[in-house]
Amino acid sequence: MAYRRFKINEQNRKAFSRSAAAALQYESATDNAPKVVASGHGKVAEQIIALAQKNNIPIYDDPALAAALSTVDVGAEIPPEMYLVVAEVLAYVYRVTGRSPHLSQH
Repeated sequence: MAYRRFKINEQNRKAFSRSAAAALQYESATDNAPKVVASGHGKVAEQIIALAQKNNIPIYDDPALAAALSTVDVGAEIPPEMYLVVAEVLAYVYRVTGRSPHLSQH
């Protein structure tokens, strides 16, 4: 598996050295691309992870991707440069949950 690493500027490098987390939402029937619905570092990242665990939401551990996603505004779609790696994450989620992207969530 190969994907482009996203550059993090030096000003933000210290923040990214702490734990980072991002949450994505994607409804294939209505969304053009996945959206970042939460992101944060440190305590906020821990809260995002705890909420995911509490709600049985699969967690994909990739610090570089979490750092890259945290540069996307909350509520915004991911940029095209992230499509491939996020598609791999979605494939992982579908595999571990036994769900299909084509099945209705309701």
